[in-house]
Amino acid sequence: MMRRVLAALCAPALLGAGAAGAAGDAARGANAFRACIACHSLEPGVHRTGPSLAGVWGRKAGSLPDFARYSSALKQSALVWNEQTLDPWLRDPQAAVPGNYMIFRGVEAERARADLIAFLRTASAEGKPSGTPRRGNADLRRAPDTSRIAAIRHCGDTYHVTNAKGDTVPFWEFNLRFKTDSGPGGPAPGKPVMVGSGMQGDRAQVVFADFREISSFIVEKCSP
Repeated sequence: MMRRVLAALCAPALLGAGAAGAAGDAARGANAFRACIACHSLEPGVHRTGPSLAGVWGRKAGSLPDFARYSSALKQSALVWNEQTLDPWLRDPQAAVPGNYMIFRGVEAERARADLIAFLRTASAEGKPSGTPRRGNADLRRAPDTSRIAAIRHCGDTYHVTNAKGDTVPFWEFNLRFKTDSGPGGPAPGKPVMVGSGMQGDRAQVVFADFREISSFIVEKCSP
């Protein structure tokens, strides 16, 4: 289910863009790549749902040593990313490499695929070219006091979450999610941040810098 949701987020802007048969245009491809940045970055070592695409041109598929979420199918495919391999992959990843984890509808329009391929080739050659779209998420280290979490206590079926201003909001335990972001845009160590619904609403998520902080940060206590 989650893969289908991610596919819906990453793919729509690519479908049906342009007419078939046109030569690839890197500038148009940069604009089309905006539909991909939720799942892929162009910064070396910065991985999201999928691996960084920095230097992807000429790289063996499934070969980045610091990305741990490749499928066995992709790692064993022996593909090397270039025009000949990227075109069928972008058209239908499952047909190109059955059993891989990149499940989305594919890019139907030949021009859109050619533009994306031209952009990836240019991006690989130039490092990260000017005008490259960036991820829209804010730097969690700069979160305001209303979003920074000072304490979390658990009692019964409820988490009581206190922010840096001293405001406490109760959440049914099923509605509060705990996540980690160890990247440069994640929270500072020991200073988790609430994102999503913020300190209002009945659902929220708390992001920690390290998974080991989660159990040590939450206190089992029924009185303030």
